[in-house]
Amino acid sequence: MALALGLLGGGYALAAPNGSTADAAIASGKADDADQGKSLFVAHCASCHGMNAEGSSKAPTLIGVGAAAVDFQVSSGRMPMTDSGPQALRKPRPEWATEEAISQLAAYVQSLGGGPTIPGAEQVDPAKGDPARGGELFRANCIQCHNFTGSGGALTYGKHAPTLNPATPTEIYEAMITGPQAMPVFNDTTITPEQKRDMIAYITHVRQQVDPGGSGLMRIGPVTEGLVAWIAGIGLLALAAIWITAKRRRVKA
Repeated sequence: MALALGLLGGGYALAAPNGSTADAAIASGKADDADQGKSLFVAHCASCHGMNAEGSSKAPTLIGVGAAAVDFQVSSGRMPMTDSGPQALRKPRPEWATEEAISQLAAYVQSLGGGPTIPGAEQVDPAKGDPARGGELFRANCIQCHNFTGSGGALTYGKHAPTLNPATPTEIYEAMITGPQAMPVFNDTTITPEQKRDMIAYITHVRQQVDPGGSGLMRIGPVTEGLVAWIAGIGLLALAAIWITAKRRRVKA
């Protein structure tokens, strides 16, 4: 039995790929990017996520989150998080967060335990998607939080679904496969990569639409439109009532 175990272990050591850390890094970039990314991580992220990305009382572990999560959070300025709150807000990137630096940081986190990788340009190209089909998918899966045009909306416990207008096609795809904040994860078995591209095509398409009927009121939806109509209508009725009453008083006098 000992001999069999020894042969099995030796055979696995010979057949198994060497340097799984490097292989995982290569899935997101170059192997040496992971080394540079570790230095960036220690300088800008370790104070909250731990020296080995194991997490702490301030922030969750990053082991297994993948390069896509890092690219989404840092590219959109949500991380590093400057103010504590229910969720990280979109803001301008810090000066050190260049495209190269984000790629290196993403490669390092990818090397820690794998996870979703950054999508390619073809995967997120709106021109190759079907906006009509994407609209159907978006209305079925996303409007409960993001509104039918992606304008966003309020959630519970002080959280909110952000507007999708400033998000790039890559960020939209990454959000679907990583599930940031309160957003669920839409893996490829739930929504295929082709369907994700169709949804990106729809989201980017509605940004170009105009509001021929007048002000779009930020396209927040019927609640806002009804509130404006109610306040304006009640205000006009109140003014009309005051004018009629004042006129009748003058006539009597």
